[in-house]
Amino acid sequence: MTDQRNLILAIVISVGIILGFQVFYEMPRMERQQQLTESQDTGQGSEGVVPPSPTSSGAASGGAPASSAGVGAALDPNAGLATSRAEALARLPRVQIANGRVHGSLALDGVRFDDVTLVDYRQTVDPNSPEIELLNPVGARDTYFAEFGWVPEGEIVVPNAETLWEQVGDKLTQEVPVEFRWDNGQGLLFAKQVAVDENFMFTLERSVTNTSDQPVTLFPYGLLSRWGTPKTAGFYILHEGPIGVLDGTLKEIDYDDLHEEPITLSSTGGWAGFTDKYWLTSLVPDQAEELQANFRHFVRDGQDRYQVDYLGTARVIQPGATITVTDRLFAGAKEVRLLDAYSETYGIPLFDRAVDFGWFYFLTKPFFYILTFFYHNVFGNYGLAILALTLLVKIVFFPLANKSYRSMSQMKKLQPEMVKLRERHANDKQKMQQELMALYKREKVNPMAGCLPILLQIPVFFALYKVLFVSIEMRHAPFFGWIHDLSAPDPTSIFNLFGLLPFAVPAFLMIGVWPVLMGVTMWLQFRLNPQPADPIQAKVMGLLPFIFVFLFATFPAGLVIYWTWNNLLSISQQWLIMKRMGVPAS
Repeated sequence: MTDQRNLILAIVISVGIILGFQVFYEMPRMERQQQLTESQDTGQGSEGVVPPSPTSSGAASGGAPASSAGVGAALDPNAGLATSRAEALARLPRVQIANGRVHGSLALDGVRFDDVTLVDYRQTVDPNSPEIELLNPVGARDTYFAEFGWVPEGEIVVPNAETLWEQVGDKLTQEVPVEFRWDNGQGLLFAKQVAVDENFMFTLERSVTNTSDQPVTLFPYGLLSRWGTPKTAGFYILHEGPIGVLDGTLKEIDYDDLHEEPITLSSTGGWAGFTDKYWLTSLVPDQAEELQANFRHFVRDGQDRYQVDYLGTARVIQPGATITVTDRLFAGAKEVRLLDAYSETYGIPLFDRAVDFGWFYFLTKPFFYILTFFYHNVFGNYGLAILALTLLVKIVFFPLANKSYRSMSQMKKLQPEMVKLRERHANDKQKMQQELMALYKREKVNPMAGCLPILLQIPVFFALYKVLFVSIEMRHAPFFGWIHDLSAPDPTSIFNLFGLLPFAVPAFLMIGVWPVLMGVTMWLQFRLNPQPADPIQAKVMGLLPFIFVFLFATFPAGLVIYWTWNNLLSISQQWLIMKRMGVPAS
């Protein structure tokens, strides 16, 4: 019936959210985990690191090299023996890195980027917990490194992962780069200069001087190698894995996609790498470089290994000539303003898309900037910034919401007459429908208008959810009291009286203070709405607040605070309208 459409739509939307959570989050997460488990002993190839090589259809030109062996093929005789990170780092001579935001070192063998930790980010909310370890050396758990080299055309000796370079400079800092040199004994002098800025961008300038009497052709390459399948959040709304922008198009590739077949793409410039929820390691070639990018998977020693690499165009080095190639490596936190700055400074296309702002990008990113504005310029607290953003959204939609709440109040006022019509025409549904429509028309009531606030909240809800879930700025951001991380669920539980009783509670019973408050406000809001005449529908509506309490208990605390505060503002607005119209609140 027409007067029940509002109720039915609200139920459909609410249940749709609940079912969607299960269908699009829980089931895909479990399936992905099962697939990854089953694929541990299968895969392609036998090498853990494979050099890129030109193909006839690839971007690199100038003829295929006669041999590309030796590039990363023998990284460490003990590569299959996992040791502690400290022991793995001690195996090779190293150049220290320290710019204030990055700690770590470069392996002198191969000039490999395999030791990067992030000074400003800790593994837990405890400020004394260890720094986030982003890149790890061969031999340690979760090996993860970057290297840059040359693929030769013909039988030419080029530096590989075991090449011990001559070091010029003691320490890599923001002010002082470090140089590396190597002579292949065949008339080629190789050099690398590594610099780092005040944040997370490394610049690698490599050159080759030909002192022989014959021209030489080399192809520059860069690669990222990641050993083991990383643990991911498993949310369908968040991409974690191989990523890149090639030929101006964002490519998001799942780890298990590469188990089926490698992916090769041609591009001019762009970037490619691996993204985690909060961290990014990305190869950034010269933006004018025509290149062939590859995303690959291998299995070695029973371990999955993933590789992202690119191969540039051929460089022909004439006798007495020197050629230079400049590449960049981003290894750090996905800070939105920083990614935007790099994109503008170096012309890196869509670099901010490393942060998965999703389908509602047009809302999500503005929300992010509004939140950070309130944080930096007004409150200094992201929780208060969320409350301010909610109020701002309410003000923007105030006229529209007012109209909707007025219509709902009119429906509530007419409810006694609607009940009488249903009783009077209980056996004649068509006649009852006609009488209800006549009543709506006479009183100028639109029964669908009450759905508008719910419909308006859906994109705002998901956009804010994305901001809270994917933005590193929200990670470990405190509110007040027991909320020490707005990006994590409320840590309390009603089942141990919010920590007063001395026993731990299972994860599925972790229903904290804020989810309970959200459920109470939701129940109060339903009490203000027109109540369904059908007793079954009324019971379903009465259960929804309790269902949402359990659902929201797993959501970030910042999102629950937003929803609770939004409910309180809506209740206040609706109650004032009902009071002015003389409609009882219950």
